Amino acid sequence: MAPKEIRNVGLIGLGKMGLPMARHLVKRGFTVAGFDVTEDAMEGAAEAGVRTALSPQAVAAASDLVIIVVGFDQEVEAVMFGERGVLAGARDGSVIAVASTIAPQTMQRIASRLPASPKVALLDIPLCRGEGPAQTGDLLIMGGGDRAAFDACRPAFESFATSIHHLGPVGAGQVGKMVNNLILWACISANEEGFKLAQALGIERETLRTALLDSSAGNWSLETRPEEKPMPWAEKDMTIVLKEADAARLSLPLCGVIKEVIKTVKQERGWPTPKAPGD
Repeated sequence: MAPKEIRNVGLIGLGKMGLPMARHLVKRGFTVAGFDVTEDAMEGAAEAGVRTALSPQAVAAASDLVIIVVGFDQEVEAVMFGERGVLAGARDGSVIAVASTIAPQTMQRIASRLPASPKVALLDIPLCRGEGPAQTGDLLIMGGGDRAAFDACRPAFESFATSIHHLGPVGAGQVGKMVNNLILWACISANEEGFKLAQALGIERETLRTALLDSSAGNWSLETRPEEKPMPWAEKDMTIVLKEADAARLSLPLCGVIKEVIKTVKQERGWPTPKAPGD
């Protein structure tokens, strides 16, 4: 069950992804409420025309659609089910969309914990393409959940995403994002090792990159150079893949290698990895 028209949108998490999404929604004429645990993020959102709220509960009470954009699985669950969480402020017909990248199993657990009242529609809409496209409004959505609710939200999604795909029931979006990340990190790992080999054998990196982009080895990461940025969520992404594969009793040996290659790249460049609350 979803409202026929969504005009009021809430954002939980106003960081490098959530804040630009909020800006795009405001520019498209949506009334946007937002909450973040950091004061700087709330101030930036207020300057962008977002109506800041004191809790996820207050955001949900003011919204037809609530989009959750926090970092870790446990944060999503806390935002959903906490004493002043989204469900405490939601009403019948509210749509809750989890844009965070979390494990498909976590998404299924969240769905199983939903109360009978209020009667809400739960979607998962993990985001692809990263921070640059978030700024320009060119994100890609992998979607899962009730199709009617998803379609009702599409005009809001179109304010910050140029590619929107509904893949199936709740959790399908997280599966799609997980596979996307596996292939992405595999390409980054292969590119990195290939360039190391080329350098050792006397071939200049940029000269080779130009040639590879015209070759059968061309790939998105080769073109967009994500390895030049800190890649904060790499280990988290691959941990999700490995845990889901283990639960499914699948052997994916490449995944373990990819995780170690990415970890080595980050260590060599001094890039940090975000820690989950409590770690």
